[in-house]
Amino acid sequence: YIATGVGFMYSFTDYEGIGEFNWVGLDNYTKILDDTDVTSSIGNTFFIAIFSFVLTNVIGLLLALALNRGLKTRYLLRTLLFLPVILSTIAVSYIFRFIFYIEGPINQFLIAIGQPDLQKTWLADATWSIWVILIVVVWQNIGFAMVIYLAGLATVPQELEEAAAIDGAGVWRRFRSVTMPMIQPAIAVSTTLSIIQGMKIFDQVVAMTGGGPFGATETLSTQIYHKTFEFMQYGYGSAISMVFTVVILMLALIQTYLTRDRSGVNK
Repeated sequence: YIATGVGFMYSFTDYEGIGEFNWVGLDNYTKILDDTDVTSSIGNTFFIAIFSFVLTNVIGLLLALALNRGLKTRYLLRTLLFLPVILSTIAVSYIFRFIFYIEGPINQFLIAIGQPDLQKTWLADATWSIWVILIVVVWQNIGFAMVIYLAGLATVPQELEEAAAIDGAGVWRRFRSVTMPMIQPAIAVSTTLSIIQGMKIFDQVVAMTGGGPFGATETLSTQIYHKTFEFMQYGYGSAISMVFTVVILMLALIQTYLTRDRSGVNK
């Protein structure tokens, strides 16, 4: 709270890290609207956040449903799928950087199957680089979403699903009418955490592309870092971080509201 308060105060000044500073009012905030680097990073941030939010939760839920009951190797598979979550983000990013390198395994595989024309400079391509980062983010986070959904599925009585099946309900109907309402808290937790995680992507960008090529993978987190610590614009960087904090808070509140448990409504 103290750090947030200090950052909020600095956002109204021209502080450069050392020496004195002057009060500039809302100048730093209005400057954000004219800064193309920041505005383009906002688009990249929302792109990664939205797609990682959808893919992480959909794949995580599907894996949880597949590994919930009945499969003998489910405990081993759960462990393997959760393993990327506990790995260092920087280490994972450097591994994928090697995989998508110009002479890395992906391009070598394309040559091996007779498709050399499909080779790309993945991390130096303004179109594909952000998709590569998205792949890394989703790959490392689906295990976490899976565990949350598994915890939710553990609370669903098997008898209810069996009763619905006896009544003639199909797989989709059982999921929509029985399973989904009972795992609503798990959905709320997973979706909220995933949208926050997607919004604050930093390590993957720094390790894999550094924000390039030509700002194609810059996010708000990396912009805050560049403006504050590289260009020594502490006041301006604080203003961006304040806006970023408010955006994340609003998204988290909206997501929590949309995925809240409605079982007690109208009772």
